[in-house]
Order: sequence, then C-alpha cells, then structure tokens
Amino acid sequence: MSTPLRLGLYYAAIFIGTGASLPYMPVWFRSQGLSGAEIGVILAAPALVRIVVSPLAAVWADGFRLRRTPLVLLGIVATLAYAALGLTHGFTAWLLAWTIAASMLGTLPSLADVMGLRLSRREGFSYPFARGLGSVAFVAGNLGVGALLTIAAPDLILFWTIAAAALAALFAGVLLPPEPVLEGGEPPPRAARWRGLSDLARNRGFLIAVVGSGVIQATHAFYYGFSALLWRKQGIGEAWIGALWAVGVVLEVAFMWFGDPWRRRVRPEIMVAVGGAAALVRWTALAFSPPLWLLFPLQGLHSISFTATFLGSLALIERYAPPHAASAAQTVSSACAGGLFIGLATLASGSLFDAFGPLGYLGMTAMTLGGLAVIALIIRRP
Repeated sequence: MSTPLRLGLYYAAIFIGTGASLPYMPVWFRSQGLSGAEIGVILAAPALVRIVVSPLAAVWADGFRLRRTPLVLLGIVATLAYAALGLTHGFTAWLLAWTIAASMLGTLPSLADVMGLRLSRREGFSYPFARGLGSVAFVAGNLGVGALLTIAAPDLILFWTIAAAALAALFAGVLLPPEPVLEGGEPPPRAARWRGLSDLARNRGFLIAVVGSGVIQATHAFYYGFSALLWRKQGIGEAWIGALWAVGVVLEVAFMWFGDPWRRRVRPEIMVAVGGAAALVRWTALAFSPPLWLLFPLQGLHSISFTATFLGSLALIERYAPPHAASAAQTVSSACAGGLFIGLATLASGSLFDAFGPLGYLGMTAMTLGGLAVIALIIRRP
C-alpha cells in the first residue's frame, strides 16, 4: 500500500468520527437535558485545555523513537474517555470525560501533519490528497449519522464516535509507516525538545501567523456548535442538515485535490486573507436564517473559509518555524486555532445562542475582522 494511501486512511479513521461528533454531539447533550450554555462549556473545555495539552503532547511525542507510537497511545486514551461518556451521568462527569477524549483526539491530526508534510516532501506525493481522504471520511460520517438519526436515537452518535476513536488507534499502529522522529532513529534529548518551544515564543512572524490564521479558523465555532440546532429549529430535517454539512466538506476535498496548482502560486498569507473574506460573507448571511436553497451556496464557502485558511496556515507555520521545532510549531498552531481561540469562541457561542439565536453568527463576523487585521501585518511585510 502506498504511503499517501496509508496516511489518508489514518486521517479517515480520525475524521469519520469527527464527522458525527462535531455536528451531532450537541444534539446528544441536548437530549440529556443540558442547556445551550452548558453545552457551550462542555464543547469549549477541550479546546481551551489544548493550548497546554497540545504543546506538551508534542514534546512528549518527540521523545519516542517512532512518530506513530504516541498516536496509538493517544487514540486508546480517547477511546476509553469517549466510552466513559456513556457510563457516567451529569454535567461534571460529562465535562471531564469529553475534555479528555476530545483533547486527545484533537491532538492527533497535528502530530500526523508533521509526519505527512515530511513524507510528502521526501517521497514527492501531494499532502493535500492524503488529508483530503480524511475529509471524504468526514462526509461519510456526517451523511451516515445524519441519515441514521432519522430512525435511531441520539445514542447512535456516541457509539459511532467511540468506534471511530478505536479505529484511529488501530490504524496508527498497523498502517502508518515506521517514520523515526529523527533520521538517526534516536529521539532528541528532552532539553532540545523544550528549547524548540522557547524559540517559537520569540519568533514574531510565527506568532503573527498563529494568531491571524488561528482566529479566522476559530470563527467556525458557532457554526460547529449550533448550526444543527438552529437548522432543526428552522424546520430543516436531519437528512438535509447532514447534506448541508456534506456540501461544505465535499468542496473542501475538491479544493485540496484540485486546487494545489493555485495553492502553490499564491502566497500563504494571501490564502488566509481570502479565507477570512469568505468567512465574513458566510457568517453574516447565516445570521439572518436564509432559506434552504441559499444555505447550499453558503455552505460551499466552507472550501474557502476553512480550507484556504487551513492550508495557508500550514505553509505559514512551516515558513516561520525552525526545523528543530517543526512538531512543536504545528501543534502550537493547532492548539491555538483548534484550542484556545475556538475554545473561547465556543464558550461565547453558547451564550450567544441562548440570547440571540442565529444572530449569534454576527459575533463570528466581528471576530473574523480581528483575524484579518492581524494577518494584514504579514501581508504588509517585505
């Protein structure tokens, strides 16, 4: 089996679960009687702790001889924590179990990205192709669970997520190549791993790239947390909700697989800015509860608001990070975009949802403007 296919199937194992949990776990929590504010706190918690967990995980992961070993271990912990959601009851217990599970699973893609970017450069394959297979699996999980929820109870969401996390742990061990952390095969000493984090903290270009692109990516928080609930309130059925999510991800895959020539020609900071412009249009329009026929083209903007921003940010981080801090750089960036920033945005989204309903999207519009202002600092640099 080829390396890009091995890597792509591993991403698929991660994202087939995320395709169910991201849009539908709020539905499961709602079925357990939690309020929007309580759901917001639970969804935000793992994102907030990732700002500490992910950099520590990067330093810890680089202490192994092979890059796949920590991916196996993190996948096992995530599986057990997701299972604990079904074995416990109450806000506090669910908060703890969800925080452990989601923060562990959320660290996997950025650690895999380090391996994938290195392998794609050495072997000459397209990294977006492998990552795109993960997005295809996201669509499969999204559509599959959306359709099954028309006839099944919300507990299906939890069972699906547990099984997907177990599959990710299994695939990490049997599919990922035995890529060493260092070419010599021995892990770097602990002092060198910590020095990488210190170097990044003093790198102005890296910090601007992390904040600018991370804030724009984090504006998807309200959409991730509450779009399904808002569309259900609007009278849109579960199957249509799954289809709306799928449209965005299908075009995301198309961008990754067929937009590579454009990506290689455009400066990454410009890609991030284009993604921010698409986000401005998308969140502002969604705030006014557009009809179903208009939701589909707005969902199509996901290929730009998310994918262009994400791929641009990967290139920016790779540009500014020193080689000895590659793992730390990608995980710190992921921890900020998918952790601190989206955690704060998700925390605010719960209250925005309770107070303003769909108009809460306008909070994401304002946040996008802030991210664009930061990324403009890089665009203006020589």
